Amino acid sequence: MSRIGRAPVVIPSGVTVDIKGNVVSIKGPKGQLTQTIRPEIAVEQKDGKIGLVRKSDDRMVRSLHGLSRTLVANMIKGVTVGFQTELEIVGVGYRAQMEGKKLIMQLGYSHPVEVEPPKGTEIAVGKGNVITVSGIDKQAVGDLAAFIRDRRPPEVYKGKGVKYAGEYIRRKAGKAAAKKK
Repeated sequence: MSRIGRAPVVIPSGVTVDIKGNVVSIKGPKGQLTQTIRPEIAVEQKDGKIGLVRKSDDRMVRSLHGLSRTLVANMIKGVTVGFQTELEIVGVGYRAQMEGKKLIMQLGYSHPVEVEPPKGTEIAVGKGNVITVSGIDKQAVGDLAAFIRDRRPPEVYKGKGVKYAGEYIRRKAGKAAAKKK
């Protein structure tokens, strides 16, 4: 049995869980999230915990067991604490600023790059060209951060571009190293 799937999800105080069939709705201090769980997985709530039980032992159902439990756990974490991803802009002349809720970046193109955050996510620009993407839905936060990074991914020679905070960029030596041989 899945080690992740069989672990119960603890419901913290201030969070309400509503289960109707396979639709799980979780409401907390930061907002509300709803997720439809596959019919092969049964969702049960008792004693302040949510348990997910698979209805058969097929290979596909076993793979969905841990995934479904993680989705529910991420929903609870999202409505209580929230999720946050940081991006860094590296490069001379590369910068970001907020104009209302819209992110405007200068990334070496002839035009500014504008990113409008979808509903449920927020963007903030901090000191040193650090962009913070936050929200209650882990998937939406990750998708928006990946979309912003995709506007100018870091290149391997100088490391210029938009990268995740703490991301390691493998560097290439370039032409100067080839001439020395």
